[in-house]
Amino acid sequence: MKFPTKRMRRLRKTDKMREIVKETRISPSNMIYPVFVKESLKRGSKEPIDTLPGQYRYSPEAAAYELKKLEKKGLNTIILFGIPSEKDDIGSSAFDENGIVQKTIRLLKEETELVIITDVCLCQYTSHGHCGVVKNRKILNDETLEYLGRIAVSHARAGADMVAPSDMMDGRVAAIRKSLDENGLQDVPIMSYAVKYASSFYAPFREAVSSTPSFGDRKTYQMDPANAKEAILEARLDIEEGADIIMVKPALPYLDIIRSLREEFNTPVAAYNVSGEYSMIMAAIQKGYLTEDAIYESILSIKRAGADLIISHFTPRLLDGGLRR
Repeated sequence: MKFPTKRMRRLRKTDKMREIVKETRISPSNMIYPVFVKESLKRGSKEPIDTLPGQYRYSPEAAAYELKKLEKKGLNTIILFGIPSEKDDIGSSAFDENGIVQKTIRLLKEETELVIITDVCLCQYTSHGHCGVVKNRKILNDETLEYLGRIAVSHARAGADMVAPSDMMDGRVAAIRKSLDENGLQDVPIMSYAVKYASSFYAPFREAVSSTPSFGDRKTYQMDPANAKEAILEARLDIEEGADIIMVKPALPYLDIIRSLREEFNTPVAAYNVSGEYSMIMAAIQKGYLTEDAIYESILSIKRAGADLIISHFTPRLLDGGLRR
């Protein structure tokens, strides 16, 4: 069928017409909001994150106050990151039952009905800033697994609904699943950072949680940005080890990877719209190079690529109206 019989503009002529044929939709249940809680902040206080305009580090009480407001706007799920007062070689504050994340989980469970996912890693808790145990400047894979299991169990006991290992140690999903199951926490799901690239787009996050490595980089355990086939293998291994949800991180530079995982697996796929993606777009908006419409369009592209869930600092802005476009 050719023009003039077929006219593609017929279904674009009004807002309501475009709405009924919209292929990709974003809802609040698709969005996960990253929340930073800092142990040293005074009760009820928050501090701005310079590299993430409009984002804050919160005390537990301040986080509960802000999240209750967002919950009324439709927020369903958060992912929680802790910034401890003290660090050591093994990140022991990460699995302290009275650690900053554990305290915040308990408070949020009293104050909200949010689904609480927790980041399971060592980087912001260790004095060296790496995601695993270090000996002679080498990141030790197998020795790290025990600590990751302890972190996951401590989070789940505090009330976390889901744990999300971001460390990229080999075998960590199986180790965490084993630790949870042995402690009677077999119903706690794992959202694995299955495909996490060694990306330059993490820089604002590292400043936000003070997790920049004191030596070297993370290229020996995070993925090479040049590799696509490896993503399928990483995801498959995590699924076989017990991951309930697999994640791609970052999102926008890796839309092809999101699509490939969506086509390969039936497991739910999450994508992390990371700090650098957020800061880049926010800087362009502040300079007047882009309008806020770019926020919705960027998130829509992640959903269209195949992500079921999207972790994004833009979540509050989308709840304020962007989801109804």
